[in-house]
Amino acid sequence: QVQLVESGGGLVQAGGSLRLSCAASGSSFSINAMGWYRQAPGKQRELVASITSGGAINYGDSVKDRFTISRDNAKNTMYLQMNSLRPEDTAVYYCNAAVVRSYGYLAAWGQGTQVTVSS
Repeated sequence: QVQLVESGGGLVQAGGSLRLSCAASGSSFSINAMGWYRQAPGKQRELVASITSGGAINYGDSVKDRFTISRDNAKNTMYLQMNSLRPEDTAVYYCNAAVVRSYGYLAAWGQGTQVTVSS
């Protein structure tokens, strides 16, 4: 079983920055793609950014040019650098990983970390 633990959330003023981390742990696991999702109150969970094990990256339209996703495969850790934060970025941010299994992939989720951007 793979556990994902997010950290780095908090309260920041508009225009500020935060860096989120997601650490994966467990025994004998391999992860393909990882991603950050977010969910604001009353809204559906949406993709923020994703990165494959090979480094291919995809961003949601609302965060392009402001957020940067990265990954350290040796440490099984993923990061999200968030700059120029806006009040509309306020949400719970979740880490997601596609864990390799013999039958395909198993989706793992972290518990989420709150990001609040004040105006």
